[in-house]
Amino acid sequence: MPSYQALFEVGASVRIQPLDALNAFRSSWRFHNPLTDEQLAFADQSATVATIGYYHGGDVLYTLNDVPGIWHEQCLRGDGP
Repeated sequence: MPSYQALFEVGASVRIQPLDALNAFRSSWRFHNPLTDEQLAFADQSATVATIGYYHGGDVLYTLNDVPGIWHEQCLRGDGP
Protein backbone atom coordinates (compact mmCIF):
# COMPACT_ATOMS: atom_id res chain seq x y z
CA MET A 1 0.00 0.00 0.00
CA PRO A 2 1.17 3.56 -0.59
CA SER A 3 2.21 5.50 2.51
CA TYR A 4 -0.59 6.72 4.76
CA GLN A 5 -3.30 4.70 3.00
CA ALA A 6 -5.06 2.06 5.06
CA LEU A 7 -6.27 -1.17 3.50
CA PHE A 8 -9.12 -1.46 6.03
CA GLU A 9 -11.54 1.24 7.21
CA VAL A 10 -12.85 1.85 10.73
CA GLY A 11 -15.73 -0.58 11.24
CA ALA A 12 -14.37 -3.13 8.74
CA SER A 13 -14.48 -6.78 9.66
CA VAL A 14 -10.99 -8.31 9.55
CA ARG A 15 -9.42 -11.61 10.46
CA ILE A 16 -6.16 -11.80 12.35
CA GLN A 17 -3.57 -13.87 10.51
CA PRO A 18 -3.02 -17.49 11.61
CA LEU A 19 -0.51 -18.20 14.36
CA ASP A 20 2.26 -19.30 11.98
CA ALA A 21 2.02 -16.00 10.09
CA LEU A 22 2.01 -13.99 13.34
CA ASN A 23 5.07 -15.87 14.60
CA ALA A 24 6.88 -15.26 11.30
CA PHE A 25 6.08 -11.55 11.51
CA ARG A 26 7.13 -11.42 15.13
CA SER A 27 10.47 -13.10 14.47
CA SER A 28 11.35 -10.86 11.53
CA TRP A 29 9.97 -7.49 12.68
CA ARG A 30 12.60 -5.35 14.42
CA PHE A 31 10.94 -1.96 14.61
CA HIS A 32 8.03 -0.27 16.39
CA ASN A 33 5.01 -1.92 18.00
CA PRO A 34 6.15 -5.56 18.17
CA LEU A 35 3.49 -8.21 18.69
CA THR A 36 3.05 -9.37 22.27
CA ASP A 37 2.38 -12.83 23.69
CA GLU A 38 -1.12 -11.64 24.57
CA GLN A 39 -1.85 -10.79 20.93
CA LEU A 40 -0.83 -14.24 19.68
CA ALA A 41 -3.79 -15.74 21.53
CA PHE A 42 -6.09 -13.98 19.04
CA ALA A 43 -4.62 -15.67 15.95
CA ASP A 44 -7.17 -16.51 13.23
CA GLN A 45 -10.02 -14.70 15.00
CA SER A 46 -12.37 -12.14 13.51
CA ALA A 47 -12.48 -8.58 14.81
CA THR A 48 -13.69 -5.11 13.88
CA VAL A 49 -11.33 -2.22 13.19
CA ALA A 50 -11.71 0.38 15.96
CA THR A 51 -9.05 2.94 14.97
CA ILE A 52 -6.42 3.53 12.31
CA GLY A 53 -3.12 5.26 12.91
CA TYR A 54 0.15 5.70 11.08
CA TYR A 55 3.68 5.34 12.31
CA HIS A 56 6.11 7.95 11.00
CA GLY A 57 6.98 6.76 7.50
CA GLY A 58 3.53 5.48 6.70
CA ASP A 59 3.19 2.09 8.40
CA VAL A 60 -0.51 1.50 9.01
CA LEU A 61 -1.42 0.50 12.57
CA TYR A 62 -4.83 -0.60 13.82
CA THR A 63 -6.62 -1.15 17.07
CA LEU A 64 -9.39 -3.71 17.08
CA ASN A 65 -12.56 -3.82 19.15
CA ASP A 66 -12.23 -6.21 22.10
CA VAL A 67 -8.72 -7.31 21.06
CA PRO A 68 -5.62 -6.00 22.87
CA GLY A 69 -2.64 -4.33 21.27
CA ILE A 70 -1.63 -2.43 18.18
CA TRP A 71 -1.88 -4.42 14.96
CA HIS A 72 0.24 -4.02 11.85
CA GLU A 73 -1.64 -4.24 8.57
CA GLN A 74 0.43 -7.31 7.60
CA CYS A 75 -1.05 -9.17 10.58
CA LEU A 76 -4.62 -8.75 9.32
CA ARG A 77 -6.60 -9.88 6.29
CA GLY A 78 -10.09 -9.28 4.99
CA ASP A 79 -12.76 -11.35 6.68
CA GLY A 80 -14.84 -11.93 3.56
CA PRO A 81 -15.38 -15.15 1.63
